Amino acid sequence: MSSEIPEENDKNIEIWKVKKLIKALESARGNGTSMISLIIPPGDQISRVTKMLAEEFGTASNIKSRVNRQSVLGAITSAQSRLKLYSKVPPNGLVLYTGTILTDDGKEKKVNFDFTPFRPINASLYLCDNKFHTEPLTRLLESDDKYGFIVIDGNGTLFGTLTGNSRQVLHKFTIDLPKKHGRGGQSAVRFGRLRMEKRHNYVRKVAELATQLYIDPATNQANVSGLILAGSADFKTELSQSDMFDPRLGAKVVKLVDVSYGGETGFNQAIELSAEILSDVKFVQEKRLIGKFFDEISQDSGKYVFGVEDTIKALEMGAVEVLIVWENLDVNRYLFKNRSTDEIVVKYFDDKDAELEVQEEMPLVEWFANEYINFGCSIEFVTNRSQEGSQFCKGFGGIGGILRYQVDIRSFDGPDDNDDDGEDFFEDSDSDEV
Repeated sequence: MSSEIPEENDKNIEIWKVKKLIKALESARGNGTSMISLIIPPGDQISRVTKMLAEEFGTASNIKSRVNRQSVLGAITSAQSRLKLYSKVPPNGLVLYTGTILTDDGKEKKVNFDFTPFRPINASLYLCDNKFHTEPLTRLLESDDKYGFIVIDGNGTLFGTLTGNSRQVLHKFTIDLPKKHGRGGQSAVRFGRLRMEKRHNYVRKVAELATQLYIDPATNQANVSGLILAGSADFKTELSQSDMFDPRLGAKVVKLVDVSYGGETGFNQAIELSAEILSDVKFVQEKRLIGKFFDEISQDSGKYVFGVEDTIKALEMGAVEVLIVWENLDVNRYLFKNRSTDEIVVKYFDDKDAELEVQEEMPLVEWFANEYINFGCSIEFVTNRSQEGSQFCKGFGGIGGILRYQVDIRSFDGPDDNDDDGEDFFEDSDSDEV
């Protein structure tokens, strides 16, 4: 398995975890202003935030309501304690949520969440409220891929990247190209040839710089998810069609954009005009993945699996290459103990049998996120927002996989499984558990 695959899987897991955390935080509510949302961006100082919390503690001491005052002071004290665990702000920043929330039965419960986001969070936040503020975390998920921009015209070229709402200029240079003119008499042809040579050399330079900036030498692959070529003349088209333009980058070009300006102004305009295609790239990737899954089914290749029971069997065989899971899959994994025999059984539904005692309960999606690497597969979380995604969730139970080789799952059923065709669950003994 190549080095990029584990990194991509790690990112998918981190994104899923943040989505899960956002859902939990948004549903939490407290009494008064006892819930603190604290986000520290990269490059900030722990000492500054500690000083700010000390000042807030002094201010909160003057709150008239004793109950509210104690709640706020307790939350600030908890935040101060968590910050003591960090000597400096991590490279991607620090996110901290702490305070007292109300449970479903009306009781108070103290909670603490602190973590380093999977990529830099360009936001600074401190709020005391009766709810947690997750807007910066939501923005963190809006666009988690990096896109390259080449803004090229007759005056120069700018190379930049866009990650979420963070843009960066990698390199830019200007050039003085000869203009078209009718002077020269018999030398007009020579002037025209010199002009074309300079244009050719200019495109060559841009193509070489693009390879240096957008190809990772460690992996020999593009370091951007997509590439946008922008410009006010035909240079962008000439570049995209040139033999000098690296084919690895050519495969990443998602759009050619006409802009009125060059340089940073053109960069900003290109970002605005590319907004639709950028938002759809993740969407398109998901459609392609599920489309590939459906292709395996339509070709009856035997290199596919779906449903909880069959997918678990294929995983245990090491046959799954890509595990596809709906991010909101509502299935739990239970560890039961038989009171009579002490046997441990794994099931994927809540067994009401009085003989079985629940030892452990966990959402199946969370178990996959923790254990997929032990099965030697990659994992992809999908939504039901596309037509293909909706069909996968409704028609195939929101769980399936693309296999490495052809497998007839039913041929691995034991003799006792023939009676269970109507059952909608799968169980296994503890000896087979990974």
